Amino acid sequence: MKNLNVGLIGGGFMGKAHSLAYSAMPMFFWPAPAMPIRKAIAEATDDLAAEAARRFGFEQSTSDWRRVVEDPEIDVVDIATPNHLHAEIAIAAAQAGKHIICEKPLARTGEESRAMYDAVKDAGIVHMVAFNYRRTPAVALAKKYIEEGAIGRILNFRGTYLQDWSADPNSPLSWRFQKSVAGSGALGDIATHVIDMARYLVGEFASVNSILSTWIPDRPMQSGGADALGNVRGGDGPRGDVDVDDEVMTMVRFANGAVGSIEATRNGWGRNNFITFEIHGTEGSIVFNYERRDELQVCFANDGDDRRGFRTVYTGPAHPYGNGLWPIPALGIGYGETKIIEAHDFFKAIADGTSVSPSFADGYQTALIDDAIVASAEKDAWVDVPRIAEFAD
Repeated sequence: MKNLNVGLIGGGFMGKAHSLAYSAMPMFFWPAPAMPIRKAIAEATDDLAAEAARRFGFEQSTSDWRRVVEDPEIDVVDIATPNHLHAEIAIAAAQAGKHIICEKPLARTGEESRAMYDAVKDAGIVHMVAFNYRRTPAVALAKKYIEEGAIGRILNFRGTYLQDWSADPNSPLSWRFQKSVAGSGALGDIATHVIDMARYLVGEFASVNSILSTWIPDRPMQSGGADALGNVRGGDGPRGDVDVDDEVMTMVRFANGAVGSIEATRNGWGRNNFITFEIHGTEGSIVFNYERRDELQVCFANDGDDRRGFRTVYTGPAHPYGNGLWPIPALGIGYGETKIIEAHDFFKAIADGTSVSPSFADGYQTALIDDAIVASAEKDAWVDVPRIAEFAD
């Protein structure tokens, strides 16, 4: 079992989630494909970096991410920074020959994503974009049913990602509301997760017809760089302009003939992390709700008339990833477990010398879909989605 030294760049919320995964992955999946060694962490200042190192169990800390990328002892670079830094760090890491996992969205635009994709292809390293929700066992089980033909040919995908953490107009102007840093708002931040699941379960997008809305045009300026995610309120001080979307709605035509819709908002009072999809096929339907993430609802057309309806399958040892998680169904899968599974699959690909999905190719394709959604909203019209060669017919 090989040790792989990890250099984590970013010590915030996502840094915590990734650090937990590196610590816990060998406890769940044993023997582990490789042992993640928390070697170095970079943050905005020396003090923040030192604090993050103590908190998350890293051996070294620095305020210069380049020192992590250039360190010959680092095998894996983990990018958990705001979006505007992804491209520069990833390209430098690829050129240094490091394997890379990068938080979503891969970048702010398709153009930036392409540069990252080209860099990792040229380098020949293992690369992954962290769309961890597809690692939820119930979502992987839905994929299994679809591939087995259990619901026949897919007709329709209906997906949502609804949150309320920014519904209050006095929630602060974090980087997520600034286009220069985030690239987009609800679209890049949360809709991309649903787009990834739609691609994973149904297939490639052919065209989109979209609406982007900004409901709160300005917010209180935030002191400090930390992402408050609505957990604090601004005061009566100066306010700054919001130049990203609060909500996105899009209709979808898939390349295989299926149709669909995706909706995402961060202004949906009462919705916490409401990621859902409902898939209708010629032989049945599948329903998933992340807030009940141990459950998958299924209805099969070949059930008798007297018993046809949705049944609930509770995921456990008999289902995807069940061998590494908990010994009986419905003991409880959380956000942390999806990151642990993600880490397992990433490190297994490195150990085996194979690729892993979602890769930077998936992140790039998702960015092209995002760009098409923006263009559609601007034109108020259907817009075709270009596809990279890796996903062409």
